[in-house]
Amino acid sequence: MIPPFLVISPLAWWYWLFGDSACTVSPAGTEDAEQLAVLHGAAFRRGWSPEEFERLLIEPNVVADRAMSGARLAGFAMSRLAADQAELLSVAVAAPHRGRGLARKLLDVHLRRLALYGIDAVFLEVDEQNLPARRLYAGLRFREVGRRESYYADVGKEAGAALVLRRDFG
Repeated sequence: MIPPFLVISPLAWWYWLFGDSACTVSPAGTEDAEQLAVLHGAAFRRGWSPEEFERLLIEPNVVADRAMSGARLAGFAMSRLAADQAELLSVAVAAPHRGRGLARKLLDVHLRRLALYGIDAVFLEVDEQNLPARRLYAGLRFREVGRRESYYADVGKEAGAALVLRRDFG
């Protein structure tokens, strides 16, 4: 039996095959900090400030890629390198581009770039309730290796668990 979070709609298959061709993926830099902060704030419970992004982007062990639709940021992926491993710090896609294969395209490029740095394994945390993200990561060969209870806290709600995922290269 196929787990429910792996079932993909026909439209999602179309975008998986052909992607969001209007977007281009390239490395992100400090000049992108403001747009990254705006997108991150719209996508997550606790957004990061432009200053936090600037500090991350000047670190030599941080790798960031952006997807651009013209002059507008459509998505990004950011990782921190440590020896032969990386932690995927954040991935976000702007609402108009969600469900169109952009996250997969962006992560394909990002993961290839990490491999060029000699990374053997990538780790991340994902909200257990975030089924679209879990489908995406499963399709990219990430597997569950742990669980963090009460990782995601919302005011007035029960804190949600994070699944720790890992992808090995090679």
